[in-house]
Amino acid sequence: MSSLRNAIPRRAHKERAQPQARKKFGLLEKHKDYVERAKSFHKKEETLRILREKAMSRNPDEFYFKMISSRVVDGVHKPKSQANKYSHDELMLMKTQDIAYVIQKLQSEKKKVERLRGALHALDNKPPNKHVYYAEDREEAKEIRSRSLHINDSPAQHNLPRNIRKKTTSSYRELEERTKRVEQLEKLYSEMALQKELQKAGRKRKLRDDEMASPTTRPVYKWRAERKR
Repeated sequence: MSSLRNAIPRRAHKERAQPQARKKFGLLEKHKDYVERAKSFHKKEETLRILREKAMSRNPDEFYFKMISSRVVDGVHKPKSQANKYSHDELMLMKTQDIAYVIQKLQSEKKKVERLRGALHALDNKPPNKHVYYAEDREEAKEIRSRSLHINDSPAQHNLPRNIRKKTTSSYRELEERTKRVEQLEKLYSEMALQKELQKAGRKRKLRDDEMASPTTRPVYKWRAERKR
């Protein structure tokens, strides 16, 4: 019986659209939209109720570590400044550790770049063709020579399989990215080393462009000579 009921054509009921007079309010809200909005509203209402209960049942004499690590400014808790949290020696030690990590990453990237360049160089430089051809006459010799020149002039990439060409292209892309990363790490290392030297004791000043023999874009500092005992 159910199969006969499904065989009878039924009318396709369309959803009611927003009336013309209420087009300015957007699409007409359906029941599923109301359900989602109601769930969101009740979820927020329950969260506020739980927070209100926690605030009412809170012990005013209870100790919190935020009481000693923050202060109230205009009714808002703000953490205390931790600018002088570490001593000068501790800061120098952390700076040294950071520089050592950057040097380690820089050496690792340089090794990877050299390995990639060696693999791609071996792939691009194919060995010369030493095959000997024998021709019956001059015309055949010219044809063989033109054919061999055409084969040698054709790029090596086109003679490789598709998967090898794909891997070679990705290797060249990786080589370019790692080369840029090496440049960025070298720049970062030089800046960190300069900042570490500037934190050391001693009077120093930044040189002007007219005081340098060859002006550069990077800042140059000069330390005052001190007499050593």
